[in-house]
Amino acid sequence: MLASFVLALELAHRYSAIAVFDPKIGDRGLDRYIITISHTPDYQVGDRVDIKRDPCQTVKVVLCGAPNTGKTVFRDGLKEAILEREDVPQDFYTISGCPDGDGSWFAQTAQKYPELAAELKAEYKAKFTPEFAQDKARTVDVIKNSLLLFDVGGKISAENELIMAQATHAVILAKSESEVADWQAFCRQLNLTVIAIIYSSLDATTDTIQTQTPQLRGTVHRLIRGESVKTRPMIQELAKQLVELASL
Repeated sequence: MLASFVLALELAHRYSAIAVFDPKIGDRGLDRYIITISHTPDYQVGDRVDIKRDPCQTVKVVLCGAPNTGKTVFRDGLKEAILEREDVPQDFYTISGCPDGDGSWFAQTAQKYPELAAELKAEYKAKFTPEFAQDKARTVDVIKNSLLLFDVGGKISAENELIMAQATHAVILAKSESEVADWQAFCRQLNLTVIAIIYSSLDATTDTIQTQTPQLRGTVHRLIRGESVKTRPMIQELAKQLVELASL
């Protein structure tokens, strides 16, 4: 979003008005843009412009599972792996559905400015309230990009149920079979297709891929904050499968 505003500023001298697309405030069948710069009385800064959109397939993948499995690190690595693919959908989008302050911005900020990242995380961290869950559920619902990736907190709860119900597919990241069974049952309750079951192993030195179809299964190793994990074989394979799923 910040990059969009910078581009708008650079293009301002060419057009009478500039609008920036905001995927969080759209609606069914509509893309919504916000006027950010205007040199004409026809538009005021802050005005909304609605453009009807042709219906298309939307793949909304939730990364879920028990706490302390490395979901945030996994999400950030998967995001990077998808963005580096030549066949990545142009409207691929990532958000966080967890109020822990680890937004999709956090990983890159932490690598370059760790103190600033820690300060912002503490500022953005919030409680997991029904109001937060309702807001995130609405955000996931209105996003109509062809591929959306988001994570949720590590508890099977009413709040996560509300958010995850807006997804179409799920990836389970866990440390044990019992954790997998619990989250599989939760996803079944929400009619989510589980496309991958991945075990997080802190002590392992390599990934293992046991099956690729009809469900990706295996392990991912050493999901440690501060380490780049985008080249891990499991993450690369999942990135490939998600992009292919969105293109069907």
